[in-house]
Amino acid sequence: MNKNALQRLFHVLMLMIMFALSACSTVQPWEKGTLARPEMTFGGDALDTKYTEHIYGSKEGASGGAGVGGGGCGCN
Repeated sequence: MNKNALQRLFHVLMLMIMFALSACSTVQPWEKGTLARPEMTFGGDALDTKYTEHIYGSKEGASGGAGVGGGGCGCN
């Protein structure tokens, strides 16, 4: 094979790989409800995040935790 044929084969293979690895698909209307759930967002649920940070801060109060000073549950 000459260089031109190998180059063309390489480009065709790369194009086929790109099409195989692409994850483009159409979302059906009945599937959009699942994607709209708070768990599917990048930041997650804001209330759940604050609650989790509060619990973490309460458990790790002696070392500072997540910005909460002191020990205990931090309810006062």
